[in-house]
Amino acid sequence: MSASDWAIFVSAFVTLLVVIDPPGVAPIFASLTHGQSRAYRFKMALKGTLVATGVLFSFAFGGEWLLEAVGIGLPAFSTAGGILLFYMGMEMVFEKRTERRTKTAEHAVEEVHQQHPDQDGPEDISVFPLGIPLMAGPGAMATTVLLMSANEGAFIAQGAVLTALGLVLVLTFLILVFLTEAIQLAGDTFSILLTRLMGVMLTALAVQYVFNGLKAGLLS
Repeated sequence: MSASDWAIFVSAFVTLLVVIDPPGVAPIFASLTHGQSRAYRFKMALKGTLVATGVLFSFAFGGEWLLEAVGIGLPAFSTAGGILLFYMGMEMVFEKRTERRTKTAEHAVEEVHQQHPDQDGPEDISVFPLGIPLMAGPGAMATTVLLMSANEGAFIAQGAVLTALGLVLVLTFLILVFLTEAIQLAGDTFSILLTRLMGVMLTALAVQYVFNGLKAGLLS
């Protein structure tokens, strides 16, 4: 890969890492699997990662086609996606995103209990809420489409984006399996600090997406 392709890979990796936020997902995963066996946690982490991979790669390959089908231009989507990511970043800075994710996960578990009150054994959390929306949420979907669309026609650059996405998902799986307990032991202070730093990075990236969308829209 050329230097520009490496830059695209690094930018995509950092962006997706911040958006998917494995350190933010890990404590929620730990609470959802508390008291369960390691085999169960491994199975849920693996299935959840595979679900998120299928969803995000589907958006990577079919997202632009979907936008064209509904008549949404890339500048408009870039601007809207930037606004969405900015909101997510602000939630992270003010420590609201983890709280919202936790409530979503708890609500999902309650729904499973209500729908299957006689179910034996622990519930399957891999698809919902772990795969969707904790790992493959709206922000991750929008970011994947934006990154792929921004490099339309540049197959090596798009390959770099897909590679970055795959590495982030693998890293997320490894964190869920091996580092969940370590993140819990590190305490809330470490988690809050990391989340806020990543939130600042995400807001800056979001503003850039908005600028790019407005610039492309005005010049088109």
